[in-house]
Amino acid sequence: MTLPLSPQLLEALGRIDACTLANAIETFHERLRNEGFMDHTIRCLFPHFPPMIGYAATIKIRGSAPPTTDGTYPDRTDWWDYIVSLPEPRVVVVHDVSSRPGLGSLVGGVHLNILRALHCVGVVTNGSVRDIPAARSVGFHFFAGSLSVSHAYVHIVEIGKPLEMGGLNISSGDLLHGDLHGVQSIPLDIAERVPAVAAKIAKTEQALIAFCRAPDFSLEKLRTMIATNKLDANR
Repeated sequence: MTLPLSPQLLEALGRIDACTLANAIETFHERLRNEGFMDHTIRCLFPHFPPMIGYAATIKIRGSAPPTTDGTYPDRTDWWDYIVSLPEPRVVVVHDVSSRPGLGSLVGGVHLNILRALHCVGVVTNGSVRDIPAARSVGFHFFAGSLSVSHAYVHIVEIGKPLEMGGLNISSGDLLHGDLHGVQSIPLDIAERVPAVAAKIAKTEQALIAFCRAPDFSLEKLRTMIATNKLDANR
């Protein structure tokens, strides 16, 4: 799949809830079913927001300890240039490799507005975020391991390199999706086919749920319906 994906395709992918999306991706057998998503250590801070969709801009930070030479770390702005080199929309993935991850936050009220101006739609981090009301008020997604009141000594140490966060391996430019259930990646080579598969799965599951609520429900009919539609009852 050639980047960037069309706005129409991104919009279609962004309408799919994370659970249905995961079920759809499984049907392509591109990865194991215990891969491709972040675990519970990275949680959605705004579960009422619609799904987030965007290309990953990867950075690594440290910040729990002061520098050994003077009281501050030098400021960097080159990571902004890296971000705008990626297709829109963008999701900034911040891997905190400090000795105490999350003690200080890189992204707060000022930085989230800088990132919005760079056409970023959210931040995903194993560390912390802050200024929650500011992010909520502008619809900016936060997926994080914790919250912090301070930026401590946060500084950027690496830009644009692969990283692992919450059990998910992420490379620069990967397509990420996130909602109240968590964050997962969408393989680009199947992205175009995912919405149709997801719609078919949702329709079949809705029929199954409706039958479970029907007055003529029976286990025999349920087993027949599951077998006929080749459904996984664990969905």
